[in-house]
Amino acid sequence: MPSSAPQPEQLHFSSDGRTPNSPHPVLIYRQLPLAGADLAGAFENLFDSHLWPAQWRAGVYRYHHYHSTAHEVLGVSRGSARLMLGGEQGREVEVRAADALVLPAGTGHCQLSASDDFEVVGGYPLDQQYDLLRPDEASHDEAQVARRRMSPRNDLSAVFVDGTLEPVHFRFVAQDLRNERG
Repeated sequence: MPSSAPQPEQLHFSSDGRTPNSPHPVLIYRQLPLAGADLAGAFENLFDSHLWPAQWRAGVYRYHHYHSTAHEVLGVSRGSARLMLGGEQGREVEVRAADALVLPAGTGHCQLSASDDFEVVGGYPLDQQYDLLRPDEASHDEAQVARRRMSPRNDLSAVFVDGTLEPVHFRFVAQDLRNERG
């Protein structure tokens, strides 16, 4: 039986020698049908319910960076932006309110431009502490090792199921959203 969950766009990035990226794809969910006018609150509830607690509301840094020790989820709660994913030679992506992104550990990202009201809600898996690294040849290999050292329970490959690339944490998003709307 096919999944009723929203099907994400999948972007694949490999290491560029400065940004490690990940063997797992970035997932972009477009226009999630979240309930209510408070998208930030809706994303916080959604992320919390999947054990990726929301930890902040802000924009995305305007410089290239990545997290080698944690996966990250971003929910666009207001406005729109143009992001660069995958490092300095990555791919530009447009996002807008109600979009969500799942960034595997090591995935480079940066805000290129944004509307004045742009805001995202950011979260990380419950038992992961994120670091903040900038692309650099000198620290690249160490960051790759840190990403690989993540316990199997924190590795996205351990939570991909049913032969699809939907992480368990987001597998039932559509069902959750239907339940919220009643």
